[in-house]
Amino acid sequence: MLSLKIHQHLFECGTDEAGRGCLAGPVTAAAVILPDDFSHPWLTDSKQLSDRKRRELRLVIEDAAVCFAVSHVMMEEIDQINILNASILAMHRSIDQLSRTPEFIAIDGNRFKPYGKIPYQCVVKGDSKYLHIAAASILAKTYRDDYMEELHTEFPDYDWLKNKGYPTLSHRAAIRKFGPTPFHRKSFRLLPEQLRFTF
Repeated sequence: MLSLKIHQHLFECGTDEAGRGCLAGPVTAAAVILPDDFSHPWLTDSKQLSDRKRRELRLVIEDAAVCFAVSHVMMEEIDQINILNASILAMHRSIDQLSRTPEFIAIDGNRFKPYGKIPYQCVVKGDSKYLHIAAASILAKTYRDDYMEELHTEFPDYDWLKNKGYPTLSHRAAIRKFGPTPFHRKSFRLLPEQLRFTF
């Protein structure tokens, strides 16, 4: 059973990102503040859940949360500032959009940058330990999936409906055959052989 939050007496948000390892599309982060009486038997790390359960939990989270926000950082910014900084920026932007300011921030992973003067703690595998981080992981994943599914209608050859921009064999085969799109990350090694593309 996951714990609600790190500090039971503080107004605390959880934050997580999705899409760091993708070759195309944004990196997406969410920030969530859950009420103190929140619990749900399914809620855990989004990677351990089926798409159907993630979608169902997203509705539960959005309905129950004190507040939540989701933010994309797009490919151009990823290429300018690198994926780690872009991931942290997406988390900061999500926290920016919360309707209430948290007193403490719990982050999935081991890297973060101070957000104003609000204290924070990084938690490795935090999405399998704390409910608010798990909730953020589900929102980040599903909103990013929605974005990639919309892009799929414009670029069906890359199979983003299924791979969501991750470096699958079929995705890399499509890059090899058709070249990169404007939604591919220029700073990433798109193909193992490190072919140089003219964007």
